[in-house]
Amino acid sequence: MDGGSRVAQVLEAHGVRFVFTLVGGHISPILVGCEQRGIRVIDVRHEANAVFAADAVARLTGTPGVAIVTAGPGVTNTITAVKNAQMAQSPLVLIGGATATMLRGRGSLQDIDQVALIEPHVKYVGRPNTLREVVPTLERAFYEARSGVPGPVFVELAVDLLYDESVVREWYKAKTEGPPRDLADRAVKTYVKLHLANQFALSDWRTPGPPREPFVPEHADKDLQQAAKLLTEAERPIAVLGSQVVLDAHAVADVALAVEKLGIPVYLSGMARGLLGADHPLQLRHKRRKGLQEADVVLLAGVPNDFRLDYGAHVGRATLISVNRSKEDLTKNRRPDLGVLADPGRFLVALSRTVQGIDRAEWLATLRERNDARDAEIAEMATEAVEPCNPLQVCQGIDKALSDDSVLVVDGGDFVATTSYIVQPRRPLSWLDPGVFGTLGVGAGFALGAKLVRPDADVWLIYGDGSAGFSMQEVDTFVRHHILVIAVVGNDAGWTQILRDQEEILKSDVACTLRQTDYDKVAEGWGGRGLRLDDPSAIDAVMSQALEISRAGEPVCVNALIGRTDFRKGSLSM
Repeated sequence: MDGGSRVAQVLEAHGVRFVFTLVGGHISPILVGCEQRGIRVIDVRHEANAVFAADAVARLTGTPGVAIVTAGPGVTNTITAVKNAQMAQSPLVLIGGATATMLRGRGSLQDIDQVALIEPHVKYVGRPNTLREVVPTLERAFYEARSGVPGPVFVELAVDLLYDESVVREWYKAKTEGPPRDLADRAVKTYVKLHLANQFALSDWRTPGPPREPFVPEHADKDLQQAAKLLTEAERPIAVLGSQVVLDAHAVADVALAVEKLGIPVYLSGMARGLLGADHPLQLRHKRRKGLQEADVVLLAGVPNDFRLDYGAHVGRATLISVNRSKEDLTKNRRPDLGVLADPGRFLVALSRTVQGIDRAEWLATLRERNDARDAEIAEMATEAVEPCNPLQVCQGIDKALSDDSVLVVDGGDFVATTSYIVQPRRPLSWLDPGVFGTLGVGAGFALGAKLVRPDADVWLIYGDGSAGFSMQEVDTFVRHHILVIAVVGNDAGWTQILRDQEEILKSDVACTLRQTDYDKVAEGWGGRGLRLDDPSAIDAVMSQALEISRAGEPVCVNALIGRTDFRKGSLSM
């Protein structure tokens, strides 16, 4: 069995159903091995999108997603996506091809120090030097990706560890056969023979086993009791839940039930959006800062005090309970009154068994009144005449078109941020955004992974027109692999999130303007379907048509021409 087949064996043992790649000679045996074992190979048009797709699979299933890229530029093209996964705490395995073990550092094709390049951005780097090391290295990579604070890992596999032994020995035939010409030639032949003997020795000593259970930090009972006491005695408690509460995709229903049992007013962020469905009485979406500053006890579950909470200033003088898998995030910018180094989802479930029904009706009513007032304000702004279309009204049209089984992938700045105020995921694990890194370009990769994981769901990819330029070529991938995504491009011909403040403060629009490109025709050029939306009265009809096209078997892109508003004036984050 060649090394590529051994890699496929490990992936199969770890429940991997899809791998994402851009083909290269260094990695071909892995891809063929996956194909032979029934693991679906999805080839994309840019390596970053392979990693983004693997990231989405990891977030939605809890099983590490896998991206496989060729050596040199193949690996370097993934760096932004890998860093995004690291900061979003997504468990994924990146496998990179490499030059032959005997040729490292000798100037062979695409040979660079990949380990030094990628090591700062991953949890673990594996670089086996012999065939017998390939299986245990990969198994450790999967374990490390999920343990503690999840994140990406990297395994570099040299090309001579992947092809069959007979093929590799043929490569070096001239270096090993025939009588030596001189002493130096004798030394080279001896070295190559010894190297090959070691490389393939004992190669069958380790076969893939079942996945190791990852290490998950557990809370102490005393911390649970103290948190229960603080919340029970609080008059104005608030919980803010982040992506870490849904790291265990199989336990999401238990976490949602726990939040309901606790009865605390709650704000959801990141992957936790949709945890309680849409319009749950405990869930709030607006005026979070004011609520946090008035609260007397704040529970942050899987949320650090970073720029999104004004580095802890939003929490005000409240007693702070923080639960996080990351020791660094637990105390970032503000030391909590009660810090619990543990899995936030498990902690919430255990907490709900200790204390239930924290009924603060008057406090919840105050928060709800503000929330509903903001919703009414947004609805009023959506009625304003904006040419060609009001972006808020377009977002309302998307929200109306959502089925209960929909996944929302958001990739952009101003239009996507507007979407977050209006469009509500209907169920848990149905919202994918880049995370704290704020990366543009995640869209097509995320949508690709999401549709493969949830083939019966409607997958909506909400693009800004700036971010669409990073990955719209993957419509070709959608078509070739029958991935039925509905993309909506909010097209206002500019980098509007930057433009709005730049024009006001610096009196210039330099580098902020784009063409109002026909993204519907771009999608058609890649083999998909395109719809143009430039009439407000047609919003609902166009969204319905897009949905029908997708369900009938074609990926589709709606080019939504929108005007500019002051809805998000002053919202630039730095």
